[in-house]
Amino acid sequence: MASISARRKFLLVLIKPSHYDDDGYVIQWWKAWIPSNSLAALYGLALDMIERKVFGDEIEIVLEAYDEMNTLIPFRKLLRLFRNNDNFGLVCLTGVQSNQFPRAMDIARRFREAGVPVAVGGFHVSGCLAMLDELPPDLKQAQEMGISFFAGEAEERLEDFLRDAITGRLEPVYNYLNDLPGLEGQVVPFLPERLLRGYDGIISSFDAGRGCPFQCSFCTIINVQGRKSRYRSADDIERIIRANAAQGVTKYFITDDNFARNRNWEAIFDRMIELREEEGIGIHFLIQVDTLCHKIPNFVEKAARAGCTHAFIGLENIDPENLLAAKKKQNKITEYRRMFQDWRAAGVMTYAGYIIGFPVDTPESLARHMEIIKKELPVDIIEFTILTPLPGSEDHKNLHDQGVPMDADMNRYDLEHPTTDHPLMSRETLQNFYRQIWDLYYTDEHVETLMRRAMGYGIKPVRVWQNVLEVYGVMRFEVLHPQQGGFFRRKARTQRRPGYPIESPLVFYPKRVWQTLATYIPWGVYAWKLHRMRKRIQKDETARTYRDFSMTPVEDAEHEALEMFELNEATKAMVAKAQAEVAAREAHKIRTAPAAAAE
Repeated sequence: MASISARRKFLLVLIKPSHYDDDGYVIQWWKAWIPSNSLAALYGLALDMIERKVFGDEIEIVLEAYDEMNTLIPFRKLLRLFRNNDNFGLVCLTGVQSNQFPRAMDIARRFREAGVPVAVGGFHVSGCLAMLDELPPDLKQAQEMGISFFAGEAEERLEDFLRDAITGRLEPVYNYLNDLPGLEGQVVPFLPERLLRGYDGIISSFDAGRGCPFQCSFCTIINVQGRKSRYRSADDIERIIRANAAQGVTKYFITDDNFARNRNWEAIFDRMIELREEEGIGIHFLIQVDTLCHKIPNFVEKAARAGCTHAFIGLENIDPENLLAAKKKQNKITEYRRMFQDWRAAGVMTYAGYIIGFPVDTPESLARHMEIIKKELPVDIIEFTILTPLPGSEDHKNLHDQGVPMDADMNRYDLEHPTTDHPLMSRETLQNFYRQIWDLYYTDEHVETLMRRAMGYGIKPVRVWQNVLEVYGVMRFEVLHPQQGGFFRRKARTQRRPGYPIESPLVFYPKRVWQTLATYIPWGVYAWKLHRMRKRIQKDETARTYRDFSMTPVEDAEHEALEMFELNEATKAMVAKAQAEVAAREAHKIRTAPAAAAE
């Protein structure tokens, strides 16, 4: 058993694992797009412990951190460091999602074979422990390797956890899911600039809150982070912004699943506005919100003033039957047009998530959805995913309890592959249509429309050009979802999934050169074509006054004549319900008007 009596260096290595592609290669980039907030949260906590010397002068924590999305893990270097330190330390695989778990285990195996202690946390471990009565086979195998599990959140827990590691008393499972910490006043997420260089534009991340009050059946957040929202204060956010500004970082991905339900949203926005407008501190960020956030007074306007450049909205679907099946009752299709128009009027680009593979979906119905959206909704960028029963979600638990077959390979649970049977489509049909639906939305004609709409709203079309190249481009040319995307794909020859052959250098490198040319030359040609389109539109004198049906101001949403409202009986019923609610409110106003006037 290790002792704390003599001064020693404790190696704490934080690794955010990536994911294997369909050919078994680790997905890595020269510059990744989305930073890992789990890595930032754990790094911030560990850095705070180092600064406070929580283990006294006897133990010196040596901290290393890696995001495999933009870094080749230096296994030989790390194993040598551990070997020279008598394996006194710990490897923490952090923020591990279900699709990343196989890669995480392959990383862990290399360290465990050398006798290095390993722990794994994140949504896969937490989701399985939260929703399943017994451990699934992959977690059992991990335990057989001697890996410890950490379920829940590390605030207020990391110190005790590391003390167990230091004294050689790591337990098999640390489960804090039923005791989630408050966030106000906690140590804030932080990554040093040297690690942020691996992300496009040197972007950082933080969460202003955790948890979500809604009950979407496909969601894991509500079962891992809870249905009761917890929040950071405006003071906490100011600390984050000032710490990053000191190292030249001004761009952020705010990772709250739904920032609009953060009760401190206005105080946070007001503080950010103050920092931007009075102190000149650069702040630019993307937030995730719901489809009703525009109804919160001043929310959209203050978001834009605070530095919001992109709003990611869980549109999910335009068919109420699908929304109801997913328990996403909060999405009201009668609000979609007004919501997108409000964001666009504020100069904010809109992203929307759209899920395919609901029980009533067919290629024909989904193709119709795309044509309706392109005509009637002024949304900019859409990211498509396949409905996936992620471990930790209600959908997964229900299918598991019913004995419905699901794919056993967690690597496929990346929202890009069918993992269970669909009632109306074969898995092959669903997979093929998933790749086709991107082309249905991002036609050249519609991309030109998106640029013209941007001009009509006073937004520079270069922002559309950039976002289409990134979001659609990575799917079209790299065949990867943009949330796994980045600039310039790396492939490490020897870091291939077990079971796939390691190709000889004479085969791998010529093939890799050809793959790179075959990917990036067409991508570059596409970029040039869109660039010419953008320049042509900017020179068009009529572009600034461009208007189309989607931009027509919404006066009475519930009574609009939209094809979206005639999609099927479910849409007609939702619209009728919305009309009845409006009529009831108007009738109530009429009844109460005389009494109000008398007062």
